[in-house]
Amino acid sequence: MIRNKNIILFLFLFIVSACSSIPKNTADGCSIFSERYLWYKHAKKTEQKWGTPIYLQLAIIKMESDFDWLAKPPRQKLFKVIPYKRPSSSFGYSQAVRGTWRQYKEETGNKYATRTRFKDSVDFIGWYTNKTEKILKISKNDAFKQYVAYHEGWGNYKNYKKNQKIIILAKKVENQSKKYKAQLNNCRNSLTTKKYIIF
Repeated sequence: MIRNKNIILFLFLFIVSACSSIPKNTADGCSIFSERYLWYKHAKKTEQKWGTPIYLQLAIIKMESDFDWLAKPPRQKLFKVIPYKRPSSSFGYSQAVRGTWRQYKEETGNKYATRTRFKDSVDFIGWYTNKTEKILKISKNDAFKQYVAYHEGWGNYKNYKKNQKIIILAKKVENQSKKYKAQLNNCRNSLTTKKYIIF
């Protein structure tokens, strides 16, 4: 009986670690999906549902959390030494804040969505970029402006030209999205014809 419980616990920990660990090479889309084929299925479903390219989904996650499912903003420090509160409630792959995540769940009916699950995170990015296209008339193919709106929010988007920091970050996302796009073009056939799912 004890042995059976140990086996079940081992399998549970194996599955959790396999699903949540950070891919070895987060700068290569083909490498990411060769390790996490289920992630490709989820990203593809988001692309079909919301029209958000897979390469943009990956580029946003790369910038926001570098694929760390438990990522949080670093704590601020009092007197440069004492750990203090975090600057925002951003969390998980997408670094969505609580309020926007709540809005996403209400609007999509995905009430059990969690920020630590890749499937929900890419669906959130699809939902958010789709709303950005509707509200701000920004194409989902425009990685630069989509990321600005993602980072700054729809209301603050108009002020981004005064913020050199966000411009630099958005350019990085744009460049990374182009790299992911080129990489995925080279391995898309093998991904779409893959028959067996491996964690």
